[in-house]
Amino acid sequence: MFVLLALDPAAAEPVHLAALYPRDERRELTSSDFEQYKGAGMLWCHRADGVPQKAAAAWLIADRSIVMLNAHNFRDRKLGVTRSISDCYFQIAGRNYDFVPSSLVLGTATNAQNLHITDDWAILRLTQPADAAPQPLPEPQRLPIGEVSMPITMVSPAGHENYRGATSLEHCTIRRIDPPSEDGIRRVRHDCNDGYGGSGSGLFDEAGHLVAMQSASSVMNAKRAFDPEFHYGSALLIEGQLLATLRKAAGI
Repeated sequence: MFVLLALDPAAAEPVHLAALYPRDERRELTSSDFEQYKGAGMLWCHRADGVPQKAAAAWLIADRSIVMLNAHNFRDRKLGVTRSISDCYFQIAGRNYDFVPSSLVLGTATNAQNLHITDDWAILRLTQPADAAPQPLPEPQRLPIGEVSMPITMVSPAGHENYRGATSLEHCTIRRIDPPSEDGIRRVRHDCNDGYGGSGSGLFDEAGHLVAMQSASSVMNAKRAFDPEFHYGSALLIEGQLLATLRKAAGI
């Protein structure tokens, strides 16, 4: 374990500061993982010079033509447009699929002025059904609000910039569940070792059910103890308006 030994001048006592990630236990996804975590795909977008670049994780879900991902792939915090849908495409099982540009549904209200964690979802439809099995639509999770210790697996089909592999899988823990937003969606705070590029990663429970989608991190990868107010990863549970919109899109 990596441990930094410091000296507190006031107390004149040694202070031990342990790294949150003393060992990086992430690994790349295997073919069996892709079989288990169906619908795992990636968002690719063209740069200004026309070169395609991997942008984030995205999920084929509920239907072979429905994709779920983060809204911040297309909007900034003030809801300014950052990317055009027509500049991006979805990749799954080695094939690329275009989006219907007019199909974009965002989690923000029509009069919203900012993008919040629980609004940070988007749904797009493909121009043709993908030749891949979608991730099953999850059932609402009856999880308590407050401090929890829920084992999860973070599945990151687009990997992380701070990880050498192209994909990533890690076993970690949800530590807190916040009260729901006005759309009935709750934020969870977790201790997964995520990095840039990991947006949209899926959080799965021990039974293999998709429960949440990664959105952002606070003080990403800082070498300090887990702190639910300062150093944590944020994900939004698949519930409330997000789940209702997915059901409507899939005709369920």
